[in-house]
Amino acid sequence: MGSRLPVRLVVALAAVYLSGACAPATNLVSANQPAFLGHYAGTPVTAPAWAPAAAPLRVVTFNIKESQEVDRAIGVLQSDSLRGADVVMLQEMNESGVDRIARALHLNYAYYPAVIHHRTGDYYGPAVLSRWPIERSWKVMLPYGSWDRGMRRTATAAVVRVNGLHVLAYAVHLETMVKLSPEKRAEQARAVTDDAKRFSGPVVIAGDFNDYAMAACMHREGFRWLTEWVGPTHKIFPMDHILTRGLVPVEPGGVGVVHQVDGASDHHPVWAVLQPAPSDATHLAGSSRS
Repeated sequence: MGSRLPVRLVVALAAVYLSGACAPATNLVSANQPAFLGHYAGTPVTAPAWAPAAAPLRVVTFNIKESQEVDRAIGVLQSDSLRGADVVMLQEMNESGVDRIARALHLNYAYYPAVIHHRTGDYYGPAVLSRWPIERSWKVMLPYGSWDRGMRRTATAAVVRVNGLHVLAYAVHLETMVKLSPEKRAEQARAVTDDAKRFSGPVVIAGDFNDYAMAACMHREGFRWLTEWVGPTHKIFPMDHILTRGLVPVEPGGVGVVHQVDGASDHHPVWAVLQPAPSDATHLAGSSRS
């Protein structure tokens, strides 16, 4: 019969394990710091001044798991449905991964990490990349830390000038369902929509919501939920979404998911091809930064 450890020792060992496994997060709560900005896009060919809103806007969101397979992710982002994207929102990125993707795809970028990741020791957070000029960008701190580490999530916001039209893009990564209550995660979602409501022009909010219900929460705040019916984007769960204000798909099939990712991530990228909403076209053609 094997020997048994005393109960007190078992409890002590468990406490040591849990304290290491759940060490407090290193949150980066300074306003807009650290900031990583890159400029690798060439000079864009703009549409005539009288028709700035005519060109479709292709947007993509992709959670690249802890930036582990950046080269494979680049291959996916060069695939048919995603190639030539105007704006790309990435999640779970470190600074080198963002820069490598931007260089490979000739994109500008704004990246504001949320934390130093407890496993990798790297910066970790969302980024906005674009083949168009990024005129300004900022970090949106989301309320509440996770129950285990106190990890704070963020969104990265960037005003992108597309053919003279200023579009505000958010790369979002909300907390998971097991680490924060639905009510507190809903407040994270509203922190993004509240920030977006201060902007007068078209808005795209995209990323890993970690929950179908959080996209519904943003929809109730007045944003179009383009990905409501696209199906699973992470195993069997619809976690990755795109919402807009002032923009609609160019056609009924203008939103989709890329299911073949060749091991680049445990998520699937989501894309949409957009145009100004008909009722908003006149207003948006003259819109600018708020």
